[in-house]
Amino acid sequence: MAQPGSNHDAQNPVIQQKKVIITNNHGEKLMGSLHETGSAEIVILCHGFRSTKENNTMVNLAIALENEGISAFRLDFAGNGESEGSFQYGGYWREADDLHAVIQHFRGAKRVIHAILGHSKGGNVVLLYASKYHDIQMVLNVSGRHNLKRGIDERLGKDFFERIKKDGFIDVKNKTGSVNYRVTEKSLMDRLSTDMHEACLKIEKGCRVLTIHGSADEIIPVEDALEFAKIIPNHTLHIVEGADHRYTSHQAELALVALNFIKTGLQQDKDSP
Repeated sequence: MAQPGSNHDAQNPVIQQKKVIITNNHGEKLMGSLHETGSAEIVILCHGFRSTKENNTMVNLAIALENEGISAFRLDFAGNGESEGSFQYGGYWREADDLHAVIQHFRGAKRVIHAILGHSKGGNVVLLYASKYHDIQMVLNVSGRHNLKRGIDERLGKDFFERIKKDGFIDVKNKTGSVNYRVTEKSLMDRLSTDMHEACLKIEKGCRVLTIHGSADEIIPVEDALEFAKIIPNHTLHIVEGADHRYTSHQAELALVALNFIKTGLQQDKDSP
């Protein structure tokens, strides 16, 4: 929130944060938090794998936007956080459709969806959305994965394919032996069949895309960001030096880079006829 006495505080003394419930096309209620500044424009923020709208990065970005007078909406995808539905290991395109339901809701309320931003798996979701719906002019991909065939054995083990073919599922357990989540064969195949390269080739030139990635990302290598830069037509790349996957020590720089991109886009839209 802005400090008392700042220009923003004088213009807009109360930032309202309210819960919003939106039904997806599967009849599931999606929960979200709206940081309402009164702006016509709104930015939608999408969390990553096994995360929620309460993730530190999602909250910090929403606050950074509201401090600039831009409304933000933090979403829980189906099966995550407070939203209805069952958690799914894959479901990338399904989450893109959840995002579509959210965008339709706000458009129905006469809001302008200025940008969509996703972190990690959410980065993949916003890119898939842009490739399918072609109705968003600004996309921010924060640490998304280019090759979804990678990064599986770190979580499921080297022999994951043989095990899931044999048993039909793999239970991922924590250090105490409790089951964190179940990966079904169907959800694994959903991930393996999601082709980010092919999808990104379908993003239109009129859509401005920013990829932000940490140089010290321990979950998704920075090389993935370079691959996105090669194939997305209207693309800007920003590497945050020293940042890990969660931007643990680089939250302020992440917010600054994202805000500059979003505000520049807003100005360009106002300047264009």
